[in-house]
Amino acid sequence: MTRVLAGPYCTQILGDLGAEIIKIEHPTRGDDTRAWGPPYASYTEQSGKQGSGESAYFLAVNRNKKSLGLSFQHKSGVKILHKLAKDCDVLVENYLPGALKKYGMDYQSVAKVNPGLIYASITGYGQTGPYSNRAGYDVMVEAEMGLMHITGHRDGPPAKVGVAITDLTTGLYTSNSVMAALLARAKTGRGQHLDVSLADCQIASLANIASSCLISGKPDSGRWGTAHPSIVPYKGFKTSDGDIMLGGGNDRLYGVMCERLGKKEWISDPRFLTNADRVKNRDELERLVEEVTSTKTTQEWLEVLEGSGMPYAAINDVKATLEHEHTKARNMVTEIDHPSCGPVKLLSPPVKFSDSTPSIRTPPPTLGQHTEEILGEMLGMSGSEVERLRSEGVVA
Repeated sequence: MTRVLAGPYCTQILGDLGAEIIKIEHPTRGDDTRAWGPPYASYTEQSGKQGSGESAYFLAVNRNKKSLGLSFQHKSGVKILHKLAKDCDVLVENYLPGALKKYGMDYQSVAKVNPGLIYASITGYGQTGPYSNRAGYDVMVEAEMGLMHITGHRDGPPAKVGVAITDLTTGLYTSNSVMAALLARAKTGRGQHLDVSLADCQIASLANIASSCLISGKPDSGRWGTAHPSIVPYKGFKTSDGDIMLGGGNDRLYGVMCERLGKKEWISDPRFLTNADRVKNRDELERLVEEVTSTKTTQEWLEVLEGSGMPYAAINDVKATLEHEHTKARNMVTEIDHPSCGPVKLLSPPVKFSDSTPSIRTPPPTLGQHTEEILGEMLGMSGSEVERLRSEGVVA
């Protein structure tokens, strides 16, 4: 019972690992992200479908799921949800705290139907606290909970991360916690309620930056762009046609970098002898490095640095990343056959198991694609009963 990103990302992870996922969607508009385009994967002529197609956003986080178009504004819809909850292992929802109580779909109500159910609630700010009734949006939580303040260039304004990273980390935390709760249930026989919030997950993801503030009692050191607050040189530098990351993470690696840049004299330069010296003279050293890197293309520098043992990397755009030789070697893009759009490329499950194969078993569903299958095969409803519910606007 989730939409947009954090919840669907959580359930897609579980689906990739083998879970059977039933996605409950509004019967006419579906998940909000179905309309979030362009781009869209266009419908094939053979599909007979009209419209823009399936949005890239929706396709990104809804594979390995079955779609049930269902309105729980109707009592009949709530009955269907209760029947599903009775037999399911996990329910994931991302409604405001208390919003599902009037439908009898809050944890306390559903736990009476299925005491072993793992019920995960994803919200912006949690089930308790002064902000608990606020709607949760990734970018707002990035701003409120510190991430935006440390993201961006040194002399620039705060910036959001290029993807909705707070939603994604929340989805990851939730999927991990769901699996832990299932292990706990195997021992105790009891289900439980997981209260997961974007705010908490964002705070947890501040990691060493938060730890530095907690230990020192001082504010964070602000935005550093691609640079590192306490290691120099360790940032992106301009080339003649793009950018390259260089990491002189210690004195030895700094020396390797100087040699590969053709500037051995920098190794013994008293301004740059130790990392502390290099941090002190950051601006001067970074200016000198960029004067050199800007004389060659990114590819030329990659060839110069090959085998050096120091950290370096081209700063690629997303298209270049997806076409990267290492991306291909690791099979991180999978082409699947979508029932309405034909061949569609999706990102692959990232973790490789030695004895199991997480996979894309089914493409992201069209709205209500599996309504009859779920109601008929899982809940034992007759075809005429399903048609009656459809005519009443309960299902699609």
